[in-house]
Amino acid sequence: MDRKRWLKRLCSGGALAVAGLALSGCLAFAPGPKETPRPTPRPVKPVYTPSVQAQTLVKYYGDLEQDLLTRGLLRTDGGGPETPYDAEDLAERFETLAFYDEYAVALDGGAGGLGRWQQPVRLEPIFGPSVSPAQAAQDRATLTQYAARLSRITGHPITVGSSGNFTVLFAGVDDADFVEARVRRLLPNLSNRDLALFATPPRKFYCLVFAGGPQRDPLNYTRGVALIRSEQPDLMRESCIHEEIAQGLGLRNDSPRARPSIFNDDDEFARLTSHDEKLLQILYDPRLRVGMSAEDARPIVSRIAREVMGDLAL
Repeated sequence: MDRKRWLKRLCSGGALAVAGLALSGCLAFAPGPKETPRPTPRPVKPVYTPSVQAQTLVKYYGDLEQDLLTRGLLRTDGGGPETPYDAEDLAERFETLAFYDEYAVALDGGAGGLGRWQQPVRLEPIFGPSVSPAQAAQDRATLTQYAARLSRITGHPITVGSSGNFTVLFAGVDDADFVEARVRRLLPNLSNRDLALFATPPRKFYCLVFAGGPQRDPLNYTRGVALIRSEQPDLMRESCIHEEIAQGLGLRNDSPRARPSIFNDDDEFARLTSHDEKLLQILYDPRLRVGMSAEDARPIVSRIAREVMGDLAL
């Protein structure tokens, strides 16, 4: 209640005959403590001001997205008659994407075993201090919707929550210390070189992901960490979410022969395509086992590819 109005009500009637005396009397008998307790001040969160480097990256990625769109890239249609493929193509691409690693290939050229998650995947979005609440809400919604889609495709439990085994970091160049501390805690055995790649990636790296299992069983995935650069405009960030999470599920390589697909480096498609959905169906088919070699898996993959293409009855 307004203080002046409260005093006026308390002093109504004959007490108002001698104004000065009445007012002093009212104050003397007013109920309550003599001093109003001061509220504890809340800490004021400093307003984030982007650095020159951050502003430069925002412009760079904004111009880049516009250039890609102008050239007909970052497509969201999922492909069409100009991107045909059959079961044989699908099986061949699956082997390249699931059994080879885009970094290890450059070192030894050999195929590894099949890697994927056995346990439920729980995606946990974490936002750097530079990410605005509005952008964080948008990215969380995109991640949640995508997780539900991936779960339907694979038949594997994939959800989004406040704690998880697959951390998705949305952060910018000004969040380097924040990212380094998080990744060091999540991946304590990561090399200093790879840690620096997460904290201060070159601008040509829009996003990146690490996924794997313990040293004794690295193909049985138990931990994933992805970085999505927050300076990117909306469609590029969404594209990063689609590609990095899908690769973190076990399709760990890229191939220029994969089309229509997000699993290449040409930026033709921004979102997971129906071709990519079929690859994930194959990856999480129970007839395949974690650790299988490409040679052992080949006849099984060939059959599953024909099934998902509708060439064979399921």
